Amino acid sequence: MRPYPNFHRPFRTDLDQAHVAATIHTITIPSSTRFLEDVREFVKTHALAANFSDEDVEELKIAVDECCTNVIEHAYGNDASKTIDIAVLVDDRHFSIRIRDEGRAFDASTYREPDLAEFAKNRKSGGFGVHIMRKLMDAVTFSTRNGTNECLMVKER
Repeated sequence: MRPYPNFHRPFRTDLDQAHVAATIHTITIPSSTRFLEDVREFVKTHALAANFSDEDVEELKIAVDECCTNVIEHAYGNDASKTIDIAVLVDDRHFSIRIRDEGRAFDASTYREPDLAEFAKNRKSGGFGVHIMRKLMDAVTFSTRNGTNECLMVKER
């Protein structure tokens, strides 16, 4: 993955003010599900340090796991030679998780909420990642700039 000269700043300029004084923690992992436990522990460590409840910590872990799994499977097609950059940004009002990759972009404008009854009727599995992320977090946004995709998930403190 190429270096990010502005890695500490989210793409979304409307969130810049909220993150000016943020504490930032970063980790980069290979695009493989065997590193998801490392990501969950990374998020857990910083969420506990930010005094989140055990329930909130579990929700944060599930959301980041879903997002990274989507990158691994859909953006990178299970190509473990690629990397995923994860940043946790903590300020007095927000706990944000930013995931960046250089794979195939997710087009949020074409996303439709899953029909749970249809999935159950047809016994389908999968396809709930974005839905779960949005249910567990206060805000979830997707953007792409200069070949880099970003998912920014925010939980209010």
